[in-house]
Amino acid sequence: MTTRTQKIIHKILKFYGSNLIGTLVDTLTLLFFAHVFKGWYIGTYIIAPAISFELSVLTNFAFSFFFIWKDRIKQKNPKRFFTKFLQYNLSCTGVFMVKMGFLLIIENFFGWHVVICNLFALCFSGVLNFFINEFVIFRKRNDNEPKDRLTQISDPSDFEEDDPDEPSAE
Repeated sequence: MTTRTQKIIHKILKFYGSNLIGTLVDTLTLLFFAHVFKGWYIGTYIIAPAISFELSVLTNFAFSFFFIWKDRIKQKNPKRFFTKFLQYNLSCTGVFMVKMGFLLIIENFFGWHVVICNLFALCFSGVLNFFINEFVIFRKRNDNEPKDRLTQISDPSDFEEDDPDEPSAE
């Protein structure tokens, strides 16, 4: 096995280990809100999973930022944290839609309790989530590549149009 393969396997194990904590947060929150919204389908199967999802996203992001992909974060400051959190939350929202699709399909076919449906759905969406984190959000960058696509343009003159009276540099 190559060193790169070993590193990815190690990262996957850390990812799933930390996501167990996120799953615990998700499940306990979901149990609580499923009880709060008991008897209301939308509350139980839509709103409660959305609330539990956001709490688990925050938990999982903290582990990702400070533990799993910490070597890929060169600048650890509040701006970097919140920029990465925004990207992470947006990607997780897409993965959440996948999870919700699986949750509703499983509930429709088997009629299981929302927590059981959620756990099965998390298994499917977790794989997608890892790959988005590894290759998009916390991807390894070349030394000459900008640290953040949102801050690539740092000089306001980059926005100025060429002067038609000046000869082109071509």
